[in-house]
Amino acid sequence: MSRRISVLGATGSIGASTLDLVARQPGEWQVVALTANCQAEELARLARQFGAELAVVADESCLGELRAALAGSGIEAAGGAQALVDAAARPTDITVAAIVGCAGLAPTMAAIEQGRTVALANKEALVSAGDVMKAAVARAGATLLPMDSEHNAIFQCLAGNDPAHVRSITLTASGGPFRDWTAEQLAKATPAQAVRHPNWSMGAKISVDSATMFNKGLELIEAWHLFPVGLDALRIVVHPQSVIHSMVEYRDGSTLAQLGPSDMRVPIASCLAWPERMDTPCPPLDLAQLGQMTFRAPDEERFPATRLARQAAEAGGAAPAVLNAGNEIAVAAFLDGHLPFTRIAVMVEELLARYAPPPAASLDEVIAIDAEARDYARRMLETV
Repeated sequence: MSRRISVLGATGSIGASTLDLVARQPGEWQVVALTANCQAEELARLARQFGAELAVVADESCLGELRAALAGSGIEAAGGAQALVDAAARPTDITVAAIVGCAGLAPTMAAIEQGRTVALANKEALVSAGDVMKAAVARAGATLLPMDSEHNAIFQCLAGNDPAHVRSITLTASGGPFRDWTAEQLAKATPAQAVRHPNWSMGAKISVDSATMFNKGLELIEAWHLFPVGLDALRIVVHPQSVIHSMVEYRDGSTLAQLGPSDMRVPIASCLAWPERMDTPCPPLDLAQLGQMTFRAPDEERFPATRLARQAAEAGGAAPAVLNAGNEIAVAAFLDGHLPFTRIAVMVEELLARYAPPPAASLDEVIAIDAEARDYARRMLETV
């Protein structure tokens, strides 16, 4: 009997990898909804290929193009923010939440509220709305599976063990394309250089986050919400080879590590098949060919993002949401050529110092804080 799946963010890298695995299991999946921002032609192609019931573009101005591309297919087309939420609320066995940024907040929450399984690839959702989202998971009886490679690795290493037996959790970081650059070189880094990640094939925003180490800072906050071991038990180590994706150290001194290729299909397959396993086309690790693995402490002078993220988690309340919103605005400004690379973290730190709203008690309040933080950040950009 086939399982029902929706993919929110179907045209991104996570969506593409998810659908690649779905295509390799013909007859085992029934695609319910596919969504994209405004890639109407590509979304329509995927909807036709997988026989989706519904295709949704977040940007309503692209709906006409989507409808034209789906003409005669019998596939329903919709557009706009509410259409995204409605798509996420359709009954499924598993929903892959892979919309980048806070645009994915409301759809992810709608999927959680159905009380089914949600595979979370949108780290900003937990960073900005962790307490609200965890409360919704508990209320709905939903299952939240971490799809990020690092958090999925932790999930696998825990394997149902009691978190009380955990001494520490270590998130590994590749260090990004600039890990060996001097401060002087970083000041001149270009968007084209920042998006060329040495190990992973990712979108522009997450690639820049990897280059600044904000990606690891956001993952630290996400891990804090996902795994109840306390902030002090969470660590980060730079591991340039990206073979070990995370490690869990237990109180008896045992450390379990999850290893695998730098291919998102591995953690995605872990979520799609959970609690079972499934085949992937990823080649097995050849440790002899790899030769060695190296590790070093993160440099928070050149890359202060992890320090800022830990401080935001310690502050609690709305601080992580402000951190995330400021980073999204700063990264967009950098990609547009309006902000130097080294000013991304500086701007986020200044925003955290200037804007400290009270904690959010609902998703609407989280979204309002996010919007206000973005407005504040945009006004700050005018003075750069």
